[in-house]
Amino acid sequence: MIKLSPVLVVEGKYDKAKLARIFDTEIIEVSGFGLFKDEKMTALLRKTALNRGIVVLTDPDGAGLLIRNRIKSCIKEGKVYHAYVPDIKGKESRKTKPSKEGLLGVEGVPDGLIIEAVKNSGAMEDRREKTEKLTKRDMYDLGLSGKSESKARRKELLKELSLPENLSANALLSALNASLTDEEIKKLRGD
Repeated sequence: MIKLSPVLVVEGKYDKAKLARIFDTEIIEVSGFGLFKDEKMTALLRKTALNRGIVVLTDPDGAGLLIRNRIKSCIKEGKVYHAYVPDIKGKESRKTKPSKEGLLGVEGVPDGLIIEAVKNSGAMEDRREKTEKLTKRDMYDLGLSGKSESKARRKELLKELSLPENLSANALLSALNASLTDEEIKKLRGD
């Protein structure tokens, strides 16, 4: 796996699953056009761009470009890298027919081309290391998972941090590690 300091931002869960096999970093899935209605997701992306930097990796079709442009227009500060996969005709194996434009999405593009796209974005030159990272044990100790009141505590924290309210414990862990600074993680732990 390739270690990457900035956080990857993708359209959907299949893209996320593919990239999780290639890169060692947090991956944020924006749920396609759901991003346009989700101010909390936009806020998460802004904060992550400021703290870690983000790499936007969307499909090469019209929808992917609209989502990419939405991210560009919403994030004015921080580091935003743009990785572009090439236009490759075809369809993903899980689909019965090709997309409207007949192009492979991120999930269908060969790994080598994805690595090249991320490398070309300049994101692999960002070598900032985080020393603090929350674990599943931290989530349990903080009462955010595994306890009867965990769901309510998560909802409180999500509201306080202006994060999407429907994040699971694992998604919250990923979002916290992606967006919080070392100092913020220490404060949350009570260090």
